[in-house]
Amino acid sequence: MIDSLLIANRGEIARRIIRTARSLGIRTIAVHSDVDATMPFVRDADEAVCIGTAAAADSYLRQDRLLDAARATGAQAIHPGYGFLSENAAFAEAVVAAGLIWVGAPPASIRAMGLKDAAKARMIAAGVPVTPGYLGGDQSPDRLRAEADAIGYPVLIKAVAGGGGKGMRQVDAAADFAEALASCQREAAASFGDDRVLIEKYILSPRHIEVQVFGDAHGQVVHLFERDCSLQRRHQKVIEEAPAPGMDDATRAAVCEAAVRAAQAVDYVGAGTIEFIADASAGLRADRIWFMEMNTRLQVEHPVTEAITGIDLVEWQLRVASGEPLPRRQEELSITGWAMEARLYAENPSTGFLPSTGPLDRLHFPAGVRVDSGVEEGGAVTPYYDPMIAKLIVHAATRAQAAQRLAAAAAGTQVWPVRTNAAFLARAAAHPDFVAGRVDTGFIARHLDTLVPPGEPSAAIVAAAAAAIVPAVTDDPWRALRGFRINAPSAPQIAVEVAGNPYVAAPATLDDAEIVDGILYTAGEAWPFGPRRADHIGGASEADGALLAPMPGRVIAVAVVAGQKVARGERLLVLEAMKMEQALVAPFDGIVAELKAVEGAQVTEGMVLARIVAGEE
Repeated sequence: MIDSLLIANRGEIARRIIRTARSLGIRTIAVHSDVDATMPFVRDADEAVCIGTAAAADSYLRQDRLLDAARATGAQAIHPGYGFLSENAAFAEAVVAAGLIWVGAPPASIRAMGLKDAAKARMIAAGVPVTPGYLGGDQSPDRLRAEADAIGYPVLIKAVAGGGGKGMRQVDAAADFAEALASCQREAAASFGDDRVLIEKYILSPRHIEVQVFGDAHGQVVHLFERDCSLQRRHQKVIEEAPAPGMDDATRAAVCEAAVRAAQAVDYVGAGTIEFIADASAGLRADRIWFMEMNTRLQVEHPVTEAITGIDLVEWQLRVASGEPLPRRQEELSITGWAMEARLYAENPSTGFLPSTGPLDRLHFPAGVRVDSGVEEGGAVTPYYDPMIAKLIVHAATRAQAAQRLAAAAAGTQVWPVRTNAAFLARAAAHPDFVAGRVDTGFIARHLDTLVPPGEPSAAIVAAAAAAIVPAVTDDPWRALRGFRINAPSAPQIAVEVAGNPYVAAPATLDDAEIVDGILYTAGEAWPFGPRRADHIGGASEADGALLAPMPGRVIAVAVVAGQKVARGERLLVLEAMKMEQALVAPFDGIVAELKAVEGAQVTEGMVLARIVAGEE
């Protein structure tokens, strides 16, 4: 068994790996950027080494510094986690060349599956069904457009070296292809250093089915059944579950056997995931499920597989990397119950899911839920890395019970002042279609209006806030407003502010609400409240034509110059933060009277980036 392990990653996955390594008696070494020095994963490890500044390119992606840290601490092995360098064949080779153990897929397997076009060609040769599309080397816009036209819209443009939803665009009409291609190529180049793309037919009723596979150095490959990751937003997974709803035994056998063949075709060793796209318009059928790609690493959603199989997948990784055979044969693996995982993100659904950063004055999760988190109360969410705060994982005897537990877990999550998608997750898990198993990758888009909580508090929340401040205002008749209306009953009416806005309401309790330090938490939402200020004059007005930065981030594109005429809806500039692009457009026809945005510059939330005026100056 490995005796010392450097984790070339951060946050939640670093803590997850450290937890299992410690149980096996393995000494752990964390690496961190300067802004991560006080993060929980650094404290969890036996040793820690700072490898650079906040930018991932100057720290977590610096292969030389990672190897130097391994040598300096006497690490025997390196575990890359997921993301960053986890699927970088050159890094895997460098680790092995340095005389260290690589806890991951063989470099040759990473290369074979790393480029989507080559991987699909290999799968075709192995008899694994693949989605119809264009995998050619001619990357000219005209050729790509012609291939998309021939396939028929809608199509998906996908980065050849992509993953995690990056470098992917759905195109519904030929008129939208050129702009989508340019955006996809730009994002692919920035994320992967490779702007090549492939074109796939977009499946109209798609389900995202993936199979966990595991191989060892002795030629054995097994599967640990399937997961359904169909609940996605912008091609990024939100809720995952195992097993897949509606999967019968025959279809499961066919898909899982195809996944094993795919892994065997590249002599796979370690943990990997074979991802399939299913046309679920007539239910799950083996002849309507196609190979999409392979992730040659541990997946974010691996806990749901652990829950239904009772297997610690990180332990298997460490044992296989140590040269041991797989701990179990295929016939010894089985499914028990149902598991679901929800990704809690630092984002605000009511503002279009823009990222939210800042201190975590409150971070509380309900009991009875597995929580894999990289942060803790008293810490902070920074703009430098992925916005995921935690993963909420539940396990139950049936799918209905698992959905109920997941909805309750999300509803009982309390975070402040950072905004999260907890209420959104609770609504999704409780939605009748989700509970009934009627899911596909379009589920969130179809139900978005009912899944996103309103930006204003409900009457029940206002009443609960009023009830909470009653002791503070009952001695002030101007705030209490008792018997204000002529000939009306003297029911108490309390003037209260919720989220900075004034309301008047009769106090009433709310059963699922909890109040902590002046914040009312209910159904996954957080509402600051207090007595109404005497000087409250309502909300502030916005300056007409002023474009403000909706989030802290970096300006990655400026499409206009000062003095330029613009039309309403025209893209002016693009911001990037936490792996998300946000385009700012002209609010009306006019002239760019002022332009403060500079490509490459960092901006803060609320900063004026440009100002548009009507007419001509």
